[in-house]
Amino acid sequence: MAEQRLIYVGTYTEPIRFGTGQILEGKGRGIHILRLDMETGALTPCGVAEGVRNPSFVAFHPSRRFLYAVNELKEFQGAPSGAVSAFAIHPESGELTFLNSQATHGTDPCHVTVDPTGRVALVANFASGSVCALPILADGSLGEASDFVQHHGSSVDPVRQAGPHAHAVTLDASGRMLFVPDLGLDRVMIYRLDAQGGTLEPNDPPWVSVPAGSGPRQIAFHPTGAYAYLINELNSTIIAFRYDASRGTLEPIQTVPTLPYGYLGKSTTAEVQITPDGRYLYGSNRGHDSIAMYRVDLTSGMLRSLGQVSSQGRIPRHFTVDPTGRFALVANQDTDNLVVFRVDDATGALTLTGHTAHVPTPVCVQVL
Repeated sequence: MAEQRLIYVGTYTEPIRFGTGQILEGKGRGIHILRLDMETGALTPCGVAEGVRNPSFVAFHPSRRFLYAVNELKEFQGAPSGAVSAFAIHPESGELTFLNSQATHGTDPCHVTVDPTGRVALVANFASGSVCALPILADGSLGEASDFVQHHGSSVDPVRQAGPHAHAVTLDASGRMLFVPDLGLDRVMIYRLDAQGGTLEPNDPPWVSVPAGSGPRQIAFHPTGAYAYLINELNSTIIAFRYDASRGTLEPIQTVPTLPYGYLGKSTTAEVQITPDGRYLYGSNRGHDSIAMYRVDLTSGMLRSLGQVSSQGRIPRHFTVDPTGRFALVANQDTDNLVVFRVDDATGALTLTGHTAHVPTPVCVQVL
């Protein structure tokens, strides 16, 4: 029997108002669970964890025994806050058992990660522009927030950057440095994490600035730890940085477009991912509805464009490269489809496997 891996897809289950003012009608039923055939790329639906409100991003505990999902809400338990929910993963069926939820003390949480020791979950609150740390208890459930940091400021876009909008929480390989791209500030905020105490302290320097109007969204670290890549939502670029892990500093070395030369349509970026071997990098374009492909120079960290491939749907909100590097799974939010591409090991090109799955308003896809 071919090897299979469990796939968890976060969705919108109810209406959500974005920073653009657009209201999206969420059609998901919760966290959708599928199996991925690691030979063919075929997807088989195998259940839904229902009753979870707007679980728009999910992340695994390093033990792979627990899953954490943000609840992208503007109100939770009568307060202006979203939440994060904890689940136990059944080791065989992959079924999720709800453990508990905790407030994130900011609105519309959109991203969650767990530190490598499994002690703390970190959440980015997009609408209110803040970061929350929550301790993880022995049974996988979440304690009340152990730290909270509110961002302040604005940038040049009067609609999208009138205030702070923390968009991601990404740790470096050590698990001690936390990077938070803030779309509203045109900065990547940098914190030092004390996982044992669940606290955050500003790094020195506390941030790196990007060109005004860029709108930083997500950052990915190269497997070597020497480089990092920031995808910018508003100007559709990726900035390559040289990373000094001892100081937690990012030095820009290159900026590349995600869209083809001459494209004049409306488009914003979303996700950025690197293959496990570090040779290829991908970014998603929403509007152009494509995945931009790049080869990574392992000596310099610089990117060379390999062009774009259609995402086979509208608004590729998120995608992931599986841990073996064989497949890329793309979640097209507005066409309710999950599309499986094969990663060409020799060229980095993404080619269609012919396998897709229907998932209503998919927002995040993760491979266990």
